[in-house]
Amino acid sequence: MLIMVLSIYFFSLGLYQLKFNITLVWEWELFYLNSCEVIFLLYMDYLCFLFMSFVLLISSMVVWYSSEYMEEDNNKNRFLLLVILFVISMMFLILSPNLISMLLGWDGLGLVSYCLVIFFQNVKSASAGMLTALTNRIGDVLILASIALMMSEGSWNYMMKVNSNIFALTILFFVLASMTKSAQIPFSSWLPAAMAAPTPVSSLVHSSTLVTAGVYSMIRFNNFLMSEEWISNILLFSGSMTMLMSGISANFETDIKKIIALSTLSQLGVMMSTLSIGFKELAFFHLIMHALFKALLFMCAGGFIHSSNNNQDIRFFGLLLSFSPLTTAFFNVSNLALCGFPFLSGFYSKDLILEKILMNSMNLMSMIMFILATMLTVMYTIRLLEISLNYSVMYFKPHFSENSFSSMKRSMILLFFFSIVMGCFGSNLFFFPYNTIILPFYLKFLIILICMLGALLSYLYSKINFSMYSLFNKVKMFDFFGSMWFLTFFSSSVMKNYSLLKSSKLTKILMFGWIEEMTGNKLNLLYRDFNNIINKEWKSVYYKTALSSFTFILILFCLLVPMPELT
Repeated sequence: MLIMVLSIYFFSLGLYQLKFNITLVWEWELFYLNSCEVIFLLYMDYLCFLFMSFVLLISSMVVWYSSEYMEEDNNKNRFLLLVILFVISMMFLILSPNLISMLLGWDGLGLVSYCLVIFFQNVKSASAGMLTALTNRIGDVLILASIALMMSEGSWNYMMKVNSNIFALTILFFVLASMTKSAQIPFSSWLPAAMAAPTPVSSLVHSSTLVTAGVYSMIRFNNFLMSEEWISNILLFSGSMTMLMSGISANFETDIKKIIALSTLSQLGVMMSTLSIGFKELAFFHLIMHALFKALLFMCAGGFIHSSNNNQDIRFFGLLLSFSPLTTAFFNVSNLALCGFPFLSGFYSKDLILEKILMNSMNLMSMIMFILATMLTVMYTIRLLEISLNYSVMYFKPHFSENSFSSMKRSMILLFFFSIVMGCFGSNLFFFPYNTIILPFYLKFLIILICMLGALLSYLYSKINFSMYSLFNKVKMFDFFGSMWFLTFFSSSVMKNYSLLKSSKLTKILMFGWIEEMTGNKLNLLYRDFNNIINKEWKSVYYKTALSSFTFILILFCLLVPMPELT
């Protein structure tokens, strides 16, 4: 309830600042470092407060949802503390335009997400957590490199305007760091692997907050991004390839959580591509709308998994409408919002983005990628709809019914309401100038045609018989598309062969090899040899004679030498 109250308060502040066009800046100067001011800076405008309100709203729903979902877990209190720590790290990242203070939230997100991915302590979770941590570590190093480069500018505030070649390199590093956090190509493989975390974590971390941190940073950095055209072209290419790759892979995936994760990856590609063209308000609008219905989608998937004895394979789902009609209704509405069904929240953001792209002067290849990504989104959405409404026999007997109005259902209802209402409200309130679209009839009708074509292809794809499946397997089509164009293999292989195995060999060579031989083991051998010599000589007569003579001479010296007089 406290998080919910804070969410309402920040939403009210955001609306107030939007109405009166107010921006608050709070500075706390810590110290000087070689004529550079180290300042703890907070930048508060309507984008900041609105994003914080939606993050807190989804966090409160996830905590409420987890009270039942994680009820039988022995470490549920630790899980709750990790979620709260994650929200605090996200607040640091949202509020700070200073690279040094932003690094607190950036690193905090990476550390807490690693702890949440390995929450279920098994081999799969450990490997997924390691892949997540090492991929995000690349972005952390690039942020540190940006801090080093901006030291020559006299300030670490990335909202200042600097015209220099060093600042262009800083922009490139910042864009690459945002691409690692938002899982753009070639850093995409960690997001589906992170689905080893509990489903409430996927709902909060991997749909609405952590993966959108890079997008939010790019929204803040967008003015400088547009000043360097070659960097924005890199971002456009990466985002277009990401949404195309993830859309294809989602149609070949069978794990329900990974399908939703790949759909998140596709929408992140849409946001990044929109930012590279310069529509930062539209990207932000799609970000907050996507967070609402994607969190609801993960919660519904968690309800299906929870009710079918932790099964995540969609091929074993069936009769979901009979056993859990309310969750199935929420699941289908959030699915339709994902593919941009008219008058749901996803429609108001995705349709505006596609129509503005059709109005904008961009190259043909990027436009074709956007259209194909839209068609693929409809395909995997219809595939999930068909699975949820499937009347085949269920392999796993569900162990709860929906007669009890539980906290899982209550948390879904509020997000379900926002998934329907918030799109129209936000479109009319925030981005009214973008609603004026002037397109010829064939381009206006093109989006509807592409959606209908995607639904038809999804129906035909579901009717493919086993002979066609065997043909696809012969040409390795499933292997290529199901493994995200082999990105998972390359990421895991590079991490395993060139990071972990090489470090293990280096540890054996150094810690148990030369260093051990020249320090610990060598000193032990020298001490042992010296001890043997002493023991051997002690037994000899010569050693006893020499020791006796030395003792006699020392005593005689002490007796003959006069003592000094005391004055």
